[in-house]
Amino acid sequence: MGLFYCHKNSSVTNNVWNGLKSQIWNRAPQGLELDEIHMLQQKRIQESPLLLAAKENNVGMMKKLLDCPSTDLYSRGAMGETALHVAALYDNLEAAQMLINKAPNLVNLPCTSALYEGQTALHIAAVNQNQNLVKLLILNGADVRSPRVTGSFFAFNQRNLFYFGEHVLSFAACVGHEGIVRLLIESGANIRAQDCYGNTVLHILALQPNRTFSCQMFDLIVSYDKGERGVRLENIPNNRGLTSLHVAAAEGNTVMFQHLVQRKKQIQWTFGPLNSTLYDLSGIDSWGEDQSVLELVVASKKKEARHILDLTPVKQLVFLKWRSCGRPYFCLLASIYILYIVTVTMCCIYRPLEPIPGIGNQTTVTRNITKLMQKPFNEAYQTYEDELRLVGELISVVGAIIILLLLIPDMLRVGATRYFGQTVLGGPFHIIIIIFAIMVLTTLVMRLTSSDGEVVPMSLALVFGWCYVLYFTRGFQMLGPFTIMIQKMIFGDLLRFCWLMAVVILGFGGAFYVIFQTEDSSQLGHFMSYPMSLFSTFELFLTIIDGPANYQVDLPFMYSVMYSAFAIIAALLMLNLLIAMMGDTHWRVAHERDELWKAQVVATTIMLERKMPKRLWPRLGICGKDYGLGESWFLRVEERKDVDKKKIKPYVDAFQCADEDDSKREKEALKPSLSEDKITILLPNKETPPSPSMLTLDPNTSHRRSNRGWQKIRKTPLDQLQGRTNYGLDIEDEIYEV
Repeated sequence: MGLFYCHKNSSVTNNVWNGLKSQIWNRAPQGLELDEIHMLQQKRIQESPLLLAAKENNVGMMKKLLDCPSTDLYSRGAMGETALHVAALYDNLEAAQMLINKAPNLVNLPCTSALYEGQTALHIAAVNQNQNLVKLLILNGADVRSPRVTGSFFAFNQRNLFYFGEHVLSFAACVGHEGIVRLLIESGANIRAQDCYGNTVLHILALQPNRTFSCQMFDLIVSYDKGERGVRLENIPNNRGLTSLHVAAAEGNTVMFQHLVQRKKQIQWTFGPLNSTLYDLSGIDSWGEDQSVLELVVASKKKEARHILDLTPVKQLVFLKWRSCGRPYFCLLASIYILYIVTVTMCCIYRPLEPIPGIGNQTTVTRNITKLMQKPFNEAYQTYEDELRLVGELISVVGAIIILLLLIPDMLRVGATRYFGQTVLGGPFHIIIIIFAIMVLTTLVMRLTSSDGEVVPMSLALVFGWCYVLYFTRGFQMLGPFTIMIQKMIFGDLLRFCWLMAVVILGFGGAFYVIFQTEDSSQLGHFMSYPMSLFSTFELFLTIIDGPANYQVDLPFMYSVMYSAFAIIAALLMLNLLIAMMGDTHWRVAHERDELWKAQVVATTIMLERKMPKRLWPRLGICGKDYGLGESWFLRVEERKDVDKKKIKPYVDAFQCADEDDSKREKEALKPSLSEDKITILLPNKETPPSPSMLTLDPNTSHRRSNRGWQKIRKTPLDQLQGRTNYGLDIEDEIYEV
């Protein structure tokens, strides 16, 4: 099958042009196709009198059309929408009422196009926050449980600007309309309904950008949950096994995550600014769980997800896991690997060699000039030194096999793309250690078969093996971020720079070869062949060698011109560009070094936790079963929360000015004689009540202080600035009418 379809009667040029044009059109951006669809939709509405009347809420025209027997009330537009969909889209309540009265079946009819498939008028009314229209549709039999939108416009992908799920309830919750949400739930909407991804309305709320009202909607919907089948609504997993807490952590939604954690916490006691709190570790701790918040945060591609590691109790949990088990085991693993790579190095240095027979060897006082060759396998293990080397070689081979056996399960569980691609997970280092293990095993095969050339895999194994030592610097806060910086420079800046360098070398290398084709190659051998010319240009680019200058030969004038241009581009422009690119990478990593190091620590801790036996890695926290708190594990955290006086002071100053103005008004109001209407106030902590004459106030003063909510708002910052925190001991004045 060819690339294009060719017409026999057309010329070759026309066939090629038409084929290229069709390929370009097939790869047109999706936005252009959507533009055409929506323009076609508006055109269809303008051509249909019924759809146009529903759009413009033209009651008179609508009445005439509905009375006309030839009017098709179920006609659809270009998107498969009915007239009721159009009326709901433009918030036209009167037109919708008339359509429902005439054709009640329109209420539950969905759109039929692939773009908006499954969308009903109730979906549109809910997302447009038209509560009156929602009530009208429900009163006329709109289904609040079954309708699901499955069109591509509502799919969860990067191209779409929103994701509201599939059900009407999730649409209303995502736009934050409390009245519509209550109305739908009380009308029978299923709060546990899941879409094609397995997401409930709580999962979808965790994905919304407006995080404040998402938390409010979360609490509202959970308040209607009755805990069916023994599973709470917030604990229902989606198709990937993630709860709403996991989704919030993976998306970096710190507001929602903190809100969900605060919902499950239990305060033990409060002592002034000190709080002792039990935090539920369900879904957070990686011990014994395949999907945990810690693992999701580390594996997430979003930078905002790393902010979860600074929140309570994740911050305290990571610190305890790293200090108690992670750091000791990591240091032990680093020590074992260093001893192992030293053993491999010694085996490579003292590999079995023997002098080449028939060649005269020279031995001086300072140097032994002997040409050696590899021994055959049957002669390689005869002396005591050979037996010692054999032990080291066995350790090297067994270690390489263990490395592969430990890495392959992790790669299959996480996925090759994430396992090798993410820097925080140590992706490049995984590639290095796997290549090292393969090279060790390749050396073993070549040794057993007495093949020549084992120096190639052996030398590669030494390079990759010692480079892997840098992986263990992630255990140190000062060195860990620098390894990430090196990885980003190599796989980011250097790769981009190599493409630019290749263009320059190919251009100038070919030019130098052409210039010196007519010169004596014995006098100037740097450019004797095209491959040699490219390599010499590469050395010139990196200033490893200087330009060829043999004063006994007249260099061509064109070479001087080309070499001058090459020196300016290579030495002045390109190398300084590389320095600038690396400087920018250093600046970006330096601003994220603490976050990156914490993510490295968490990734390393999870890796060790999954590989160590459970009895060697105890679970941290308190088992709630022993204290009547259920099966969950808890982490007790003591926190001190002092008032930030600098932030409160501007508000305090503003309130003090308002209090001074009120006090002046009160003094002016007290100057006239007191009226006969009296109000008696009982002051607290007094054994004997004072005389009534001492507690008489003008009624206007009482009305002036009727807004007690605003008074409390004013009073709270003043008390916090004075250091008062335990408001439970305050006694509020009571006012009684006499």
